[in-house]
Amino acid sequence: MSDHGHDDQHAHDHEHPAGLKGWLQGVFTPHSHDSADSVDRALEDSGKGIRALKISLAGLGVTAALQVVVVLASGSVALLADTVHNFADALTAVPLGIAFWIGRRAPTKRYTYGYGRAEDLAGIFIVAMIALSAAVAAWEATRRLFDPRDVEHVGWVMLAGLIGFAGNELVAVYRIRVGREIGSAALVADGLHARTDGLTSLAVVAGALGVAAGWRLADPVVGLAITVAIVFVLKGAARDIYRRLMDSVDPDLVDEVSEVVAGVAGVEGVDRVAIRWVGHELRAEVDIVSDCDLTVAGAHAIAEEAHHRLLHEIPKLSRATIHTSPCHHDGRDHHAVTSHHFGSRAEAGRDEARRPR
Repeated sequence: MSDHGHDDQHAHDHEHPAGLKGWLQGVFTPHSHDSADSVDRALEDSGKGIRALKISLAGLGVTAALQVVVVLASGSVALLADTVHNFADALTAVPLGIAFWIGRRAPTKRYTYGYGRAEDLAGIFIVAMIALSAAVAAWEATRRLFDPRDVEHVGWVMLAGLIGFAGNELVAVYRIRVGREIGSAALVADGLHARTDGLTSLAVVAGALGVAAGWRLADPVVGLAITVAIVFVLKGAARDIYRRLMDSVDPDLVDEVSEVVAGVAGVEGVDRVAIRWVGHELRAEVDIVSDCDLTVAGAHAIAEEAHHRLLHEIPKLSRATIHTSPCHHDGRDHHAVTSHHFGSRAEAGRDEARRPR
């Protein structure tokens, strides 16, 4: 069995989308086999996440400051309320930053897998804030639909809305890109939260344009449309966080791990592959079959080589536990002692692992 830590972790992400999507997601870290370039990958990624939060908070601070200038120039109380709302929403990055900091702590006897799950807990809070934004937007739009009011300082309102949209969208793109790069669903969710604030500001602009054109109901109607857009953003963020909490991974990743391990000399079969995210790190468990005539040292060497290959070829994998079983050439069931503890569920898992995709 191999369950050793490994400092020489890969730094390559296989996702390289082209075109506009590729430009938005940015350039990912290149692959490296040099241990000097990839020591303590998990801490490096946490540092990137914290840096992204600091930079984006600074960007939102500039956005809020520009909006305050517009508020002072226009004297609009409504704009002041919207600016305060955007500033308060930006502070959702604080619990995520704390989660990144907690996640860097070493495992203990109580928390043997470390503290990476703190990210997902912060993600739940962020999803709740997106849901709250949708609820507030729906309430305000509905209220104004039945009690329409004139929009004052239309020009200033449009300017403040454009500033809010631009600032929040830039922050959203940056957080989402870094979140995908380091594998943090919570950081991606926080980027989506910034996007909902940008959509709200865009609704302010669209509503002001409608009012300027003489359509008094433009403001609440656009508000309802933006609410629908926020609900779709909420759906995506909630789905991603839910999947992380339920240890969901892309099925193609399971196939990739199986193929990498099966390609190691001495591996005669792959019985089971289980993968989970812990924060922005992947952990894997793999059951392999090797020759029954091998020594313990020989079987361990094969498992260690499989572990080494996985660390190099599977992005964001920090550790793999490789369990090796002898083949059945001798006619014996080498799992007879424990098979009654698992029954049909274990067989179903092995069948799923062997099934071609």
